[in-house]
Amino acid sequence: MNQIKFYALGGLGDNGKNLYCLEINKKIIILDAGLQHPSNDLLGVDALVPDVSYLVSRKDDVEGIFLSHAHDKNIGALPMVLSQLNKPVYGTDYTIAIVRDFLRENKINPEIYQLNVVEYKKIIKFEDFYIEFFATTHSVPLSAGIVIYTKDGAIVYTTDYNFNQDVPEFYRTDFQKIAKIADYGVLAFLNESQGALNQGKSSGDDYLKKLIRHNFNKAKKRIIVAMYSTELSNIQMIINEAIRVNKRIAIIGRKAQRLLFIAEMMGYIKVPEDRLVNLKYLDSENDNEIDDVVFLVTGERHEPFFMLQRMAKGFDRLVKLVQTDTVLLLCPPLIGTEKIAAKTYDILAKIDLEMIKVSKDYFSRFHASAEDIKFMYTLLKPKYIIPINGEYRLLLAQANIAKEYGYQENEVFLLDNGEVISFTNGVKDRYHDMVENGTLMVDGNYETDLNDQVLKERELLAEDGFLLVIANINAKEKTMLNTPEIVSRGFMYMKENEDIVKEIEIIYQMETNRQFAQKMIDWQKYKDNLRYQIQRYLYNSTKRKPIVIPVIIDTSKEHTCDII
Repeated sequence: MNQIKFYALGGLGDNGKNLYCLEINKKIIILDAGLQHPSNDLLGVDALVPDVSYLVSRKDDVEGIFLSHAHDKNIGALPMVLSQLNKPVYGTDYTIAIVRDFLRENKINPEIYQLNVVEYKKIIKFEDFYIEFFATTHSVPLSAGIVIYTKDGAIVYTTDYNFNQDVPEFYRTDFQKIAKIADYGVLAFLNESQGALNQGKSSGDDYLKKLIRHNFNKAKKRIIVAMYSTELSNIQMIINEAIRVNKRIAIIGRKAQRLLFIAEMMGYIKVPEDRLVNLKYLDSENDNEIDDVVFLVTGERHEPFFMLQRMAKGFDRLVKLVQTDTVLLLCPPLIGTEKIAAKTYDILAKIDLEMIKVSKDYFSRFHASAEDIKFMYTLLKPKYIIPINGEYRLLLAQANIAKEYGYQENEVFLLDNGEVISFTNGVKDRYHDMVENGTLMVDGNYETDLNDQVLKERELLAEDGFLLVIANINAKEKTMLNTPEIVSRGFMYMKENEDIVKEIEIIYQMETNRQFAQKMIDWQKYKDNLRYQIQRYLYNSTKRKPIVIPVIIDTSKEHTCDII
């Protein structure tokens, strides 16, 4: 009996956080390990990543991690996943190069992991199946679809692709390989849904090229282009257009400089060395107002907007925006960056410079639209369709496309994260199981998972601030040595609220005397009661809930009572 199971620990109903699992006769392979960028309400959270506890519980069954391409949504969870599952990682050479750089950026030595470079058409063999990568078209070089050959047919995984062939060879889809996969027979197709709501075919670069060319031709002075550092094909487009109009290039943004260096060393991007400009810091003799230079302002998520704001306000060390500048925004706002983007537009408008915003609709070309999805169905002829990679409305849109194409209800499966679909001897089983799944919130360090209590405290800090109550006592002699010092941050100006200060002092004295009346001071109870009484008083008086932190110092033992 041959049994195949598919389930996702992220990527179904998510904008990112892609992590899919195929289980073939109890052996597991992982397809991508990505992050999701947080919304603004998750204060201080840098990333959301899938909880892989289920895989950890079965780590002896995990054969490896297979990566489709080098974007955060597909590789961003690797530091956390590898720390719990030190399994072989497979990807094309550019993808693995970016993974190495990403691990170093997070202070992780990539040499301690098994990072394997896979060439297209190279077969990776396992006991009951084998795996092959094939070329797809996306915004980074050597993006790959992944095919898993089993006794019951192939499982094909494609995420983030289109069929634009007017691209360099290392971006180009391999139609010949797709045809051979179809000849083998495709049991299930795991297909991306990000562009499923877009009608027609994903356009090529023609419109964007024309827009950039028009504005480059029109600009009389400096050109500042803001874009995301991971969109390498767009960066190459800007470099090509700058060369065409005989302008030099200045690249601003640490990550873009690093990625460009990697891509250039590997031959995936071309930047003539004589066209690069090393900018000097602004001073009384240097303003960097160089008319023949295109300034590439790059970064992740909010960074291009943040840098533009600094430049507009005159805080940046390299560029100060002026009225004669042309600013081209090739960075449509992502989820969680809408506010900073709107603020940036407003600040730029005050300078009265030439500002061109490019709609996110023109970047959907990196994802398969409705007709592209149908074309892939035609090429592969899969028996079953499983929409992946997208929020639920996008998964549903692809399911509807599949039904329009001719698939029946029992041949298209809309799943949730953790839901297991299984096939026995090539036939879909009747019942679905569930595996443990969830989301971990990462705060700067990939070894740290934030819980709801921490987020709640951050919300309180953001809304109501905190109050620090510092006092000295002699526990041995049971005496108070001073009036408590009260420090407020983000709550209220204490000098203008002397009545509140006096009441807090009274609460402190009453609770301290209550503890002194006991044979032994219960430090935990002392701390909790003091915090509770002060918080209750402050809420009744001000209708606000600052975080109260008591710091009680026992001088008789020269130690401090626990804080918080």
